[in-house]
Amino acid sequence: LALSPTTPSPYTHTPHPHIHSPTPSASQITPRLFLADLSAAEDPALLAALGITHVLSALPGPVHLPPALRLAALQLPLADTPFAELAAHLPRTTRWIADALDERPDARVLVHCAMGVSRSPSVVAAWLMAARGWAPEEAIEYVRGRRAGVCPNEGFVRQLHEY
Repeated sequence: LALSPTTPSPYTHTPHPHIHSPTPSASQITPRLFLADLSAAEDPALLAALGITHVLSALPGPVHLPPALRLAALQLPLADTPFAELAAHLPRTTRWIADALDERPDARVLVHCAMGVSRSPSVVAAWLMAARGWAPEEAIEYVRGRRAGVCPNEGFVRQLHEY
């Protein structure tokens, strides 16, 4: 497959050479909710440009949020495996996102994991289900329509059906 060269944006990257289309580092899901990868969450220029005020990290291990931005943060130490217990965390993450958006009209929330394709899209889909009354498939398809490469693992999809 031959690809035409493109000029990279500072906000896009190709995380692995076998992924042919670059995935944006941060994708706008709703006017004040963004989905991203780890590199976006640790990028002070990107966070400032998007006006991010809150960051929800859905991965274990250190996340180096820029201290100068004084971001509200929540970390969910979640592995990206089908047997990881996502459902137990969804009431908390959904409430945290809702509270962030409700408390300030200028609040902007970034939800991320390592790649922005499985864990964080699942958390965002759960919030959409709670906030908009959507079925899991509807929420996942909505997120897929706004971020290329979204593919929650089968365990997370199953747990969204139980949520």
